[in-house]
This record gives sequence, structure tokens and C-alpha cells, in this order.
Amino acid sequence: MPDPFKTLMSTLENRFSGIAAQAVSGLPAELGTITAGGLKLDSFKHDIPDYGVAEWLVKLHVPSMKLVGTLTSPVKEDGTALPGATTSQRTRFDVEEVEIDEVRMNWQAGVRPGDRVLAIPVNAGNHAVVVCKVVGAGG
Repeated sequence: MPDPFKTLMSTLENRFSGIAAQAVSGLPAELGTITAGGLKLDSFKHDIPDYGVAEWLVKLHVPSMKLVGTLTSPVKEDGTALPGATTSQRTRFDVEEVEIDEVRMNWQAGVRPGDRVLAIPVNAGNHAVVVCKVVGAGG
């Protein structure tokens, strides 16, 4: 049986690849690096401190899957068990296929100085819009 998390990630990667390809088709995109001072494009010697970040609003397709875990109750809002909490035996959770509209991707929260990104220079190279983070083929 295929790993449901790998299936979900593969589905997400395929969807986002298609969206990104459509978004940058015909535009002069280039690689850059996030720095402590902003965005450093490979073709521009100065950091761009005021750069934009593309916002992705997507439709999430979650495949049907079966997950195995336990239930702990009661818990705090952060998931920490409260005193006297009990944990169930291992339980199977059956998740039905579902589509969720208007899921906002906050990938910017995971971008750190040193990360490579794909950007589109605008305003004669004085400003840029970061489209996505670029990683090696191995992830």
C-alpha cells in the first residue's frame, strides 16, 4: 500500500509545478539568494531590501487514505496533554478524498537567508517578485 503522505506530497508538488510554470511563462525570471538584507539577484550586485513575494491561493486535493495513530484527551490548545489525560489504543483513521478551495500557501515563512529563489525583476531591476524557493533535485 503506498504511503498516503508521499502520495499527498507528490500531488501537491505536481499541482504547484504546473501553477509556477504558467505564472512565469515568457517572463525574464532569474535566480537569486535571500540575504539578511533582502534579495540578491544573480545579475544585480546589490541587495534589494524591498522585494515582493508571490502569494499562492490553491485548491488542495487530498486523496483518500488510512492513517494509524492514537487519541489523547483532554489536551491544551497546543496539543499538550492535561493532567489525567488518557491515550487510546492505536486506532485507524479513514480519511475520505476531499477538495478544499482557497488554501493559502505560506511558503515565505520557511525561506531563510542563504536560500535560493526564483524571482522576476521589475521596475528596471530595482524591485523583484520572488515566485518560489528553488531546491536541488534531491529535495
